[in-house]
Amino acid sequence: MREEISVKQRNVAIFIFDDVEVLDFAGPFEVFNVTSDVVDPTPFNTYTVALTEEPVKARGNLSINPSYSIDNCPTPDIILLPGGDGRRHLMKDGRVLSWITKHVDNIEKLLSVCTGAFYIAHSGLLNGLSATTHHGAFSEFRETFPDVTLTEDKRYVENGKIITAGGISAGIDMSLYVVEQLLGKEKLSLTLEEMEWQWHQRR
Repeated sequence: MREEISVKQRNVAIFIFDDVEVLDFAGPFEVFNVTSDVVDPTPFNTYTVALTEEPVKARGNLSINPSYSIDNCPTPDIILLPGGDGRRHLMKDGRVLSWITKHVDNIEKLLSVCTGAFYIAHSGLLNGLSATTHHGAFSEFRETFPDVTLTEDKRYVENGKIITAGGISAGIDMSLYVVEQLLGKEKLSLTLEEMEWQWHQRR
């Protein structure tokens, strides 16, 4: 059942790349998409973005056609950066970092899942702040970013508009938290019911 509310529609840009972790991007995509299915008018316009519009091969060779490239996507209100082995080739890529920093002042939320936090950290946006990432990358993150306080015991860590989530499924919980922040508890409940998801509220 869709519930009608008066709400601004927000553009949610989810960055994808070769060897991206599937649930890192698909979990949050589902959260924002389901919310848009059960709340009317649609609160989110959720789309995938890549360096180009060529197909991306995610972990396990899952082929995805990005909706846009970073050069032609709608202006985002929310950017989500997933992780995966492919981030090793891109986390210092000037095109990606410039895209993030170009929009950071005007977006409402900058989100990462798993090792997607490396993108934000390489942009310098986490210096002096706390963050988390996948537990398997704790040592690498701590050594690479000494100016960032690594938090190891929370599923997601909030620093104003920047929220970093831990490994893989934690991105779902973080995205649900964002839904609650932006739309309220009642709209969150509609999403949880539709998804049949037991929300881990621990941050």
